Amino acid sequence: MIRGGASATRAHAGVILLHGRGAAAEEMIGLADALALPDIAAIAPEAPGRSWWPTSFLAPMSGLAPWLDRGLDAVGAAIAALEAEGLPRAAISLCGFSQGACLALEYAAREGAGLAGVFGFSGALVGTSDAPGGPRDDLFGHAPKRFDYAPRLEGLAVDMSCHERDPHIPLTRFDESAVLLRRLGAEVTRRVYPGPGHRHVAHEGADIADDGGDPEHPEEGLAERREGTGGLDGRGGGGGFGRAHRRALRSTRRVAAANPPMIATCSKKVAA
Repeated sequence: MIRGGASATRAHAGVILLHGRGAAAEEMIGLADALALPDIAAIAPEAPGRSWWPTSFLAPMSGLAPWLDRGLDAVGAAIAALEAEGLPRAAISLCGFSQGACLALEYAAREGAGLAGVFGFSGALVGTSDAPGGPRDDLFGHAPKRFDYAPRLEGLAVDMSCHERDPHIPLTRFDESAVLLRRLGAEVTRRVYPGPGHRHVAHEGADIADDGGDPEHPEEGLAERREGTGGLDGRGGGGGFGRAHRRALRSTRRVAAANPPMIATCSKKVAA
């Protein structure tokens, strides 16, 4: 794990930053400076080989489960590290892109009770086991999964986003994930962007200018400008990953400021 931001002894809130396939923890911590939030402690775990799992998150659990379990353990260890240094669980949020988003959402569904919030950019729930049924077109040729989650997630704010034609995150699974998290009690904000893409869409003028998009139609230009498209896959991300993470982290700052349960107001909530 790599640390950044304020020390946990001085911080009023913490964020666990989860990279996608091909990115590194050091990269995430470097980009965490873009949050520009005071008193935030950041931790970025790193997957072996920079990949939380070597296949699609839609793959059968027989091959996926050992990798997923290691990823979930890494998230738990990062949370425990912040708690051991004095940060309450209610002041800690998760933020992930692609593979990291899938991991963050899955951890939240399984063990997220008491956390402040979760940001999942271009991701969805992985599931707990394989369900009956064969391959389905709306799951990109994969079979369905079971989602047997026990925790109640009242008070957990979840912000999740995806393109309607993400080549690696089926909209069916994304929508199913939002419904499941709401059933568990989470307060879910669900955003689907038009067109194809596997990235987070920037909204504000500065980000639009950075990406060459139209501020009136942010999906135009952005959806088609996927750096390293071949690497930004459902296995989780690759070439050109830095700019995608940069946009995700800038958006985290904006969404957090607009959502009281999220990172930006964790310090106020804890102080209260």
